[in-house]
Amino acid sequence: MKNLNLFYVIVAFALVGMVACNNDGSSAKAEDTAAVPTATTSTTTTPAAKPNEPTVPAGPTTTIKFDKNEFDYGTIQEGDVVEHVYSFTNTGTEPLIISNAKGSCGCTVPQWPKEPIAPGADGEIKVKFDSKGKGKVGGGNQSKRVTITSNTDPVNTYLTIKGVVEKPEGAVQ
Repeated sequence: MKNLNLFYVIVAFALVGMVACNNDGSSAKAEDTAAVPTATTSTTTTPAAKPNEPTVPAGPTTTIKFDKNEFDYGTIQEGDVVEHVYSFTNTGTEPLIISNAKGSCGCTVPQWPKEPIAPGADGEIKVKFDSKGKGKVGGGNQSKRVTITSNTDPVNTYLTIKGVVEKPEGAVQ
């Protein structure tokens, strides 16, 4: 009997969870407000962005050209912080809008221009890499990637910052 009651409690919570996840907080039901397509109208829906994905700017696309997409900082000691500035040019005919720049891990942090870059104009993206906890005795290769999302085709451009991080001998691995 206890197992049966527990089963009903679990099912009840699951149903409440499913209903609550579909509630957007508005008082009108989706069925009441949805437009019904007719033979003379059509509806086009665009998929919603996933919660952790940046939105891609709508509108015309342009092109971006970096001086270099990869930077090798050489050999550093664990705990050192490396900064590098990647220079780029908007080589297209429309303003360049960078909607996001994201490092492959928390140790790699980009800073990018938030305002549109005019056609033919230059810009910079500064990337900071913190090597804390990344070293190995004898040197450990590190390669981190920054994903730039913009109104280009393709929407993502990739930058790489890499090198070797050494840990002093006798340090705990």
